[in-house]
Amino acid sequence: MKAKIKQERKQGYRDGYRQGYHLGLCEAVKRLNPGTAGVRRPLKLMYVPQGFDAIDAGVTEALAGLVTELIVCPSHAMLETAARESPEAVLVMNGLHVFPDNHLEQIEGIRRRGISTAIWFVDDPYFTEDTAVLCRHYDHVFTHELGCLEFYRSLGAESVHYLPLCVNPGMFNPRRTPPGYGYDIVFIGNAFFNRTELFDRLAPMLIRHRTLIVGGFWERLKSFDTLSPFIHKGFIPPEDTACYYSGAKIVINIHRPWDAGQDNRNSYQIPARSINPRTYEISACGAMQITDVREDLANHYRPGYDLETFGSPEELESKIEYYLKHEEKRRNFALRALRTTLLNHTFAARLPRLLDVIDEARTRH
Repeated sequence: MKAKIKQERKQGYRDGYRQGYHLGLCEAVKRLNPGTAGVRRPLKLMYVPQGFDAIDAGVTEALAGLVTELIVCPSHAMLETAARESPEAVLVMNGLHVFPDNHLEQIEGIRRRGISTAIWFVDDPYFTEDTAVLCRHYDHVFTHELGCLEFYRSLGAESVHYLPLCVNPGMFNPRRTPPGYGYDIVFIGNAFFNRTELFDRLAPMLIRHRTLIVGGFWERLKSFDTLSPFIHKGFIPPEDTACYYSGAKIVINIHRPWDAGQDNRNSYQIPARSINPRTYEISACGAMQITDVREDLANHYRPGYDLETFGSPEELESKIEYYLKHEEKRRNFALRALRTTLLNHTFAARLPRLLDVIDEARTRH
């Protein structure tokens, strides 16, 4: 028993030293790459959040530093607030899930007042049955999905723009994690069929390591009985997600399938070409990421430099085993991805593009 306690203390010391050393390097990266603050433009803007803090908090904070006056209001009170406050423009996040039945009636009422309206779709292309209707009712449509640009234009939307997702570094950042957040391998997300197929193949390897899988519907796994001790069911808040990413040696990223079916409302069968928010969030936490490949990945991160990629279960398993044994290489990936994210992929860096479109249109009219 004494020998076991002594060994655990040694391991705790080593883990603490590694974490402290890594966090020190992450802090150096943050100080050397603080990002550039955008110019605050003379614009009274109303923002309507979607109710998902990981995005809404980042958008709100960034916009507050980019416009002279920001109003934030819930979706059920859009028209009422716009009538009272008279903003020059309204930005709606996503327009899905929690928005009221009279959503479009409110937007039409806002437009009749001469107020410019914009919507940013960040769940494309998984709900195109809904967004195909919404896109016709806004002056400007922004989408994070390359595959949806021509789709919205073909439906009559005149001002359609590609605006990739990004991250809130105030929420996702390297941090000293409490006990219980340190794992070799972490995956956070729901059990879409491509993910269950992959984890069924990887189960013998995953159970040999300290593995954590978080999300819903993992009962779909054929190997659920084997992997259930490694699964945390259900939703966890962004704060916990960031802790698990920060404490992980390797974080796996698997994009959801885009096919129409039980998990998607994409009967238009628009292929997904763009990376998910998880790509940015993992990188912002100073963690090494191994991800499957979407078409626009290389436009944002350098595969083999900022992060690693895989194209098959065998390649993923091989890379996990390799990088678990090579701590310095893991750390270098993580630090490079953190730098790239802080320089290019924060809301403060991304949103000026959206505001430029709104400003140019207002100037023309």
